[in-house]
Amino acid sequence: MLPSLFISHGSPMLALEPGASGPALARLAAELPRPKAIVLVSAHWESRELLVASGAQPDTWHDFGGFPPALFAVQYPAPGDPVLAAEVAQLLNDGGLHARLDPNRPFDHGAWVPLSLMYPAADIPVVQVSLPSREGPALQQRVGEVLGALRGQGILLIGSGSITHNLRELSWHAGEERAEPWAAMFRDWMVEKLQANDEAALLDYRQQAPNAVRNHPSDEHLLPLYFARGAGGGFRIAHQGFTLGALGMDIYRFD
Repeated sequence: MLPSLFISHGSPMLALEPGASGPALARLAAELPRPKAIVLVSAHWESRELLVASGAQPDTWHDFGGFPPALFAVQYPAPGDPVLAAEVAQLLNDGGLHARLDPNRPFDHGAWVPLSLMYPAADIPVVQVSLPSREGPALQQRVGEVLGALRGQGILLIGSGSITHNLRELSWHAGEERAEPWAAMFRDWMVEKLQANDEAALLDYRQQAPNAVRNHPSDEHLLPLYFARGAGGGFRIAHQGFTLGALGMDIYRFD
């Protein structure tokens, strides 16, 4: 059975400047059995309701600005999987979570950037599920629980976000060896609670975690972690690190 993964995807420039995360993602992909398909929740598809991308050939969406032309030239032409998308929507509906199909959704950079480093051939079908971020961690955990059975079918479940995400306080010239204390303290608290399987604390992280709001002024980048946790089992750290001083690049697996 495949694990579920939480991937901190960092800046879109990760696709061109992979730093330490790129090799970590490549190693992780090499360690895992080759997935039949990937179901992914990205921080960059916020929605009011649950949506499942059902297009057969989603476009690569460069959903950002201000980056070099070489980044806008990157394409990730992985196929979609309309049959799997319908199965995902049915599972969600059967689980009491109303979901509908979206045949037009492209791959946002929360999907194609990390996948380009894990599976650069872009030959594994990918289905994205949206993030109703206003509903908070509990809904994402439930989505993961409902879809977790797909792991036994050779399908890799990924939550793509960031363990810390305050873009206003990044140090643009900081190297990978530097981590702001307030960001490291929050990351370490999250890891401690994940290792202890302290669900009550995790679901209440905005009240209990140190510097929670400073690290996540809004929580859409942390919510994919709850999807991965809900879908998987025992917690393991696949990679840890920071970039730009305060942007956490951790990768976790739930086996």
